Amino acid sequence: MPHLGKFSSAICLAAAALAASAALAAPVHRPDATAGRALAERWCVGCHVVGPGQQRAASDAPTFAALAARDGDIAAAWLAFRLLKPHPQMPQLALSRDEAADLAAYFASLRK
Repeated sequence: MPHLGKFSSAICLAAAALAASAALAAPVHRPDATAGRALAERWCVGCHVVGPGQQRAASDAPTFAALAARDGDIAAAWLAFRLLKPHPQMPQLALSRDEAADLAAYFASLRK
């Protein structure tokens, strides 16, 4: 029985090492402003002017350019948190971390 304890410890260590190497091998998402613009055009264009080609929106919601200028460097974490508790006029929208990063990259591109 004493060997069973050493054996299970070795298995746990091997499993932890395998999990750590898998996590290191996982691809890292690079924020993509083009994908963020596509998200904005799909979900936000009804109320916000999301891009330079759009003349007006169906509401008086601020334009994305105005939001980018007003809120500074919009980080993906801030944006995802902000959309968890939207104001009453906004629909409930749950973004993945990658989508939030893409949308934040799009906001950053509007500040340039």
